[in-house]
Amino acid sequence: MAFPNEVQHLIKTFSEGRGVDEKLLLIILAKWEPEKRQTFRKGCPDLFIKYECQFGHWLDDNIKRLEQEFLRFKNAIVSWTMHPWERDARLAKKAMKDNRQSYLLVEIACTRSSEELLGARRAYHCLFDHSIEEDAAYCIEGNERKLLVALVSAYRYDGKVINCEAAESDAKALNNAIKNVDKKSLIEDDEVVRVLTTRSKPHLKEVYEQYKKIFGKNLDKDLDTDLRLKETVQCLCTPHKYFIKVLDASLKNDVDMKIKKALTRIIVTRANTDIKQIRDEFQNIYGVALTQKIEEIANGNYKDFLLTLIANGN
Repeated sequence: MAFPNEVQHLIKTFSEGRGVDEKLLLIILAKWEPEKRQTFRKGCPDLFIKYECQFGHWLDDNIKRLEQEFLRFKNAIVSWTMHPWERDARLAKKAMKDNRQSYLLVEIACTRSSEELLGARRAYHCLFDHSIEEDAAYCIEGNERKLLVALVSAYRYDGKVINCEAAESDAKALNNAIKNVDKKSLIEDDEVVRVLTTRSKPHLKEVYEQYKKIFGKNLDKDLDTDLRLKETVQCLCTPHKYFIKVLDASLKNDVDMKIKKALTRIIVTRANTDIKQIRDEFQNIYGVALTQKIEEIANGNYKDFLLTLIANGN
């Protein structure tokens, strides 16, 4: 095919799944004559297909995907300019519409302060004429409902005072529930729900340490069989470990669009909070800079915006 370098650049920006390089598209496509565009369509069967038509046309799935890619930068900008309460309320609404995204409720309920969660609840009420608690109870299906309703309803003590004896007792109660998982579902166990939805974060971090001290392993590791509980513990006790794991998954090429969207969500929501710590720990764990990974897989204005948030973040 003629002009191979230009074609390879286009295929890359059309297929990466994390934004498009708008400037590159303008430079290349705007100057192409009809013959070049036709040659491009014929030479890219992954993007175009020819049935009984006399011309190659876009595959419908590729049109939808590319529309999403062009929107990626805009969505990042809109999300960034939202009040954090509104942003969280709208993320919660997504979880209500699709139970497969109920991890969003865990993330909001467990990684925000009590005041931030209360603000998101107020925003949700204002935007959707329902409460988060009400919609969670109605929309979330299966055995996750009890835990998630309790999480979004929580208003935790935000102080630093810890009762070490109570933390040890809670660690033992959690281990007892885990050992008896065959008799009762962990995620519906009253003691498990009580500890994870009412205790302060400093207390739960002490529970996490006591669990490791007493039983010789991490609490979240013992919850591998229940993903939502595992996420809850990580968001409450080791939030940076959670965010880094989500970011790493979002930066892989062979994951679906919902997972890729987490890249925007995490960087936008943590830019004014702890993105520098997340960035540093990402490099410590994976041996590569978060910014380098983004440089490698993202495109155009979308990439530049994410890198700017990381550079200017707290």
